Formats: sequence, structure tokens, C-alpha cells
Amino acid sequence: MSGSTHTFDLVVAANRLPVDRVVLPDGGTEWRRSPGGLVTAMESVMRGREGAWVGWAGEAGDAPEPFEEDGMFLRPVPLSEDEVAYYYEGFANDTLWPIYHDVIVPATFHRLWWTAYEKVNRRFAEAICDVAAEGATVWVHDYQLQLVPAMVREMRPDVRIGWFNHIPFPPVELFAQLPWRRRLVEGLLGADFLGFQRVADAHNFLRACRQLLGLSTKGETVTSTLEDGQTRVVRASAIPISVDFTGLEELSRRPEVIQRAKEIRESLGNPETIFLGVDRLDYTKGIRHRLKAYAELLEDGEVSPPEQVFMQVATPSRERVDAYRELREEVEKEVGRVNGEYGDIGSAAVHYLHHSYPRDEMAAMFLAADVLLVTPLRDGMNLVAKEYVACRHDGAGALVLSEFTGAWHELHQAYVCNPHDIAGLKQTILTAMRAPEAERRRRMKAMRRRVADHDVQRWASRFLEALEQAPAKPTRTPREQREDEAQAAADDKAEQRHHAEHAGVNG
Repeated sequence: MSGSTHTFDLVVAANRLPVDRVVLPDGGTEWRRSPGGLVTAMESVMRGREGAWVGWAGEAGDAPEPFEEDGMFLRPVPLSEDEVAYYYEGFANDTLWPIYHDVIVPATFHRLWWTAYEKVNRRFAEAICDVAAEGATVWVHDYQLQLVPAMVREMRPDVRIGWFNHIPFPPVELFAQLPWRRRLVEGLLGADFLGFQRVADAHNFLRACRQLLGLSTKGETVTSTLEDGQTRVVRASAIPISVDFTGLEELSRRPEVIQRAKEIRESLGNPETIFLGVDRLDYTKGIRHRLKAYAELLEDGEVSPPEQVFMQVATPSRERVDAYRELREEVEKEVGRVNGEYGDIGSAAVHYLHHSYPRDEMAAMFLAADVLLVTPLRDGMNLVAKEYVACRHDGAGALVLSEFTGAWHELHQAYVCNPHDIAGLKQTILTAMRAPEAERRRRMKAMRRRVADHDVQRWASRFLEALEQAPAKPTRTPREQREDEAQAAADDKAEQRHHAEHAGVNG
């Protein structure tokens, strides 16, 4: 890659740039902020910092020239059509994603995909080195770029390297299925600090280092020996991601957003209860389980339109991957069946929206919804749950939350469910719907306090501080130590229950 005239003390690298190119009605183009949890979280982190973002622009072929957008220097990385198919849709999302999400669908292994993954990770590493100043901090994100830390370390030993995993890191019994498991671990060990969503994820990584590579671990650190005989110590720890609480609260307080929330309720017939689901259309999100539970509640007569309505937002996702195309067909077929059996003219039982929406519209939906249903089968965090809490400045609303999300370990006042247990999920939905207003407000107040205290800025500060101090373990307050210990115990308990019930006890 050609050298850049710009170098920066902070370089963020992720699979995608934080913007998408949009074609305007007059044929012109412009860059607009991308949807998605990572961009939403990092936007406020990068605001006010002079840094560069390295990522793919979202279109196959030659990459645009580097450019600035909203005060941030963006360095696009090119991907060919084959690389999109092999590196991204193939290895990242049809090999790694299933393994890292409990093999809800089978993983596919192709050596051609792995070769593309190596090649693209090398290209990202070269782009990072091109824009990183001497002694820069490099922050690599997520499962698509697990080889990048070691590649950057090889080319630029002067920089400080951190990596954060936005999805779960699997138990070694699942991770061991990967033919390239050693290379992935070695790639990650090029970092100085590795951040994970849950204590269990960090433990899983350290266990993989011990059992698959025979490395020595102590506490949160792992020690490896380099070719020259020198040793490197890498720290792996849980630092759960969060949302821009202040920004979301301010957005949800805008008069136009409050008015839009009222319009949404009116457009649905002013029901007694609005249930809302907001997800990428992904098999990990538990949308089918949610629909099954809601359909049975309709059949039981526990809910019925127009008094209760269910609105499901399903953002399009990875539609060229077979598993995702099949999921869309199944979900849309089930929505049609439920509406055909339980809906009426002008009163659908399920309002299904296969779109992405801007932040202000989502804030209005959160304000309009009485109960948010967050029921993934496995999720690293699920920022939607935290966004809902941040937007409920009125103190109302109820959150039904899967115990298999990272968010569950922080939002203990949610109405917790096991989405594999359809009977239990139904009961949790009814409990949330029927809970006294005072109880719901008490729960929401506690969750809002938690998200406000642990917002995205604190997440970024904790990560960057840990990276600066790695491999030494930063001093933790007694409260943080108790929280980590409680989370570890809860993770172990949930993992045991999940694997015992993985087949689904209710079909």
C-alpha cells in the first residue's frame, strides 16, 4: 500500500468504516453514518479525538482514496468480490460466527476461505501501519480481524495494540473444532491487551491458550515465548461495552421524538400494550423462539389484538449467506401465519418491519413500547437492551432479557428469561406485561442508573487505560471486584444450564 501523508496517535480498525456511500436522487453520492452497534458505540468515543479509522467501505472493488468525515480520518481497505464472498460472508460469518455462537447452525470449513481471511487481515495490518504514528495506540475490533494484532506487531513493534471482541468467545470444546485454532490464538497474542464482553469469554480464551497451545496463564495473563527467546505477557479481561447514555437520553427527550412516539401508538390503534423486538435478522437473536412464544400466547387468549400488539423490527443482514436467507423465509412465513390466524382487518397481531431506521425513529419506538423483548440464544452484549433503558427518561417500560446476553450480567432488574424454554418465556412476557407500575419503575430506575454509570465513555476509558497499563493488572475497586466475581459465578451457572437445555425443551 502507498504511504500516507497523515499519521495518528490513535488508530481504530474494524471490518467496516463508520460510514456508507449513499446515492442521492440527482445521481450524486454522499457518505452517511452507518447503522450498527460498533459504530454507534465508537462514534461518541472518537468524537473530540484526533484519530484514524481503518475499514472496508462496503463496496467490492477498488477502495476510495482516504478522506475525512466529521473530523475523523478514514482509510478505506479494498475487498474484491471474491474476498467479500470468502473472507467476510464465508470465513467470518459462515465459519467463525457459528462457532462463536454455540454452533446454533453448523459451521462450514473451507481452506480457500481461510486463505482469503489471512490475505485480508494482512491488508488491514498494512493499512494500520501506514497511518499509525510512532508509538501510536492501535485498537482493533472484532472477530473479522483476529490475525491483525500479530501482523501489526511484526511490522510495527513500536505501537501499543489492543483488541476487543464484540461477540462471545466460545468454550474451548467448540473453538477446538477450528482447523486454524492455533493461528487465531497466535494472532490475538500479538496484542498487549485483549478485551471481552464477559468474564466467561476472557476465561474461555485463556483456557484455549492453556489447552490448545500449552501456554502458561496466571490470573488474567498469558505468557508466550517468542522466536528470539524473549517472553511476552498479554492480558485478557472483561470490559463490557455500553451506549452513549447522555446522548440517547437527550435524543429521547426531544419534543419531536416524544410526538413521534405518540404517533406510533396511535398508528397501532392505541393498544394497552405494545411489545417490541429490535434485532438484526440473525439466527442468534431468538426471533423464531419469540414468535413461537407470542403465537402461543395468542392461541391461549392471554394476549389479543388490538389490546396487545407486537412490533418486530428485523434489520436486513448478510442476505447472501444461505442461513440468513432461510431465516428470513421462515420468519416471514411465521408472521404471515400468525397474522392470518389471529389478526383482523386493520388490526394485525404482528407488525413486521424488515428495515433499518435512523436513531431518532428508534428512540421514538423505544418510548412507545411498553415491553421490549430481547431474547437472543447467544449474544456478546446486545446494546439494544441498553439503548431502550437509556431512552426511557420517563421511568416507564419493561425489559424482557435473555440470560444468554452479556447485558444480563449488568441489567439484573430486567425480567430474565431462557429463550429455549418456550413455556418459561411466555410466563416472563406475561409477568412483564402485568407487573404493577411501581415495580416496573423501580426496576427501570435501577437499570438506568447502571447504564448511566457504565456508559460508552467509561467503557472506552477503561479499555484504553487497561491497554496503557497492560500487562499489569489495573487497580480495581472492591465494588468492581465483587461485580466480576458475581458475573463469573453467574456465567458458569448459565453456561451449565444452557448446555443442558441446548436442544430446546419445548420444541
